[in-house]
Amino acid sequence: MEWKDIYMHRCLQLANQGAGFTAPNPMVGAVLVYENEIIGEGFHRAYGGPHAEVNCFESVLPRHRQFICKSTLYVSLEPCSHYGKTPPCAALVIKQQVPQVVVACRDANSKVNGGGIKMMQDAGILVREGVLEKEALELNRRFFVFHQKKRPYIILKWAETADHKIAKPGPLPIAISNDLTHTWVHQWRAAEAAIMVGSNTVLTDDPYLTTRHWPGNNPLRIVVGNRVQPGKSLHVLDNTVSTWVFNNHLQCEHEKTRFIKLPESPQFIRDVLQYLHGQQVLSVLVEGGQQLLQSFIDAGLWDEARVITNTEMFLNEGIQSPELKYYKNGETADLKNDRIRIYRRL
Repeated sequence: MEWKDIYMHRCLQLANQGAGFTAPNPMVGAVLVYENEIIGEGFHRAYGGPHAEVNCFESVLPRHRQFICKSTLYVSLEPCSHYGKTPPCAALVIKQQVPQVVVACRDANSKVNGGGIKMMQDAGILVREGVLEKEALELNRRFFVFHQKKRPYIILKWAETADHKIAKPGPLPIAISNDLTHTWVHQWRAAEAAIMVGSNTVLTDDPYLTTRHWPGNNPLRIVVGNRVQPGKSLHVLDNTVSTWVFNNHLQCEHEKTRFIKLPESPQFIRDVLQYLHGQQVLSVLVEGGQQLLQSFIDAGLWDEARVITNTEMFLNEGIQSPELKYYKNGETADLKNDRIRIYRRL
């Protein structure tokens, strides 16, 4: 591995520390290198806070500040060139008189998308692009899908038995995955902007849809369907976490719970996603039920599927698992009797 790859790999390591806290911004890491020594590093810790480049420059010790103007800045994403919640980072790089910048990939946000690179080049800075680009695109795949496809990044998730059933007949819920997997699912939730279920699942399972078994932010809770009504004694209506209920009949708001009325339409799911995109919801973890999951699959509206299979449980009869289409296999992991498979849409 070349030195440039080693430093960019460190940028990606740093960026990943912001997972679950930066949305709708991307995760970004930066390191400042002088004569093969890292003299500063930083990452974007949380949305609205200082960007990676700012934290990187601020981390440089007083005795090393004289070397900034002779150093190379490595950053996992093109420095921004517009005023948002913070000033443009490209302008900061210019102000610091850094002579060379190495960028993993360009920013997909239309407000940037090459603007930061051009700003630095116009100031005489040598900019190199494409170092560990594939890895950088993977790290921020939610961000890139959001800006390129104009919708949230969509992860489908369900637990099934060895004979591909997600529930038994009747109204009573059944626990399919084990406690270790359950904790891992809460880690997944903490990394996403929102979690979505159908109204039938809410009435049948009365889920909390929180990260109570894992430290991290609770995602926005989203319910889709007309069966959940204000005033019902349900965990998703307890006003402890922001919750949006998309339906065709009611528009109202109480504390942290909002009922959002959208027109009845065959494209209802697309309308929900369009609304979420407009509200800067970067990613959605869709957890069920079967009809909602299959509607996303049939519409081609998914990017990733995480399927948990209890290899020792058989129901023989029950609700059949959703059927994926046009996918490629990804990672596989085993947690006791649970096998977790991750699929990517082609």
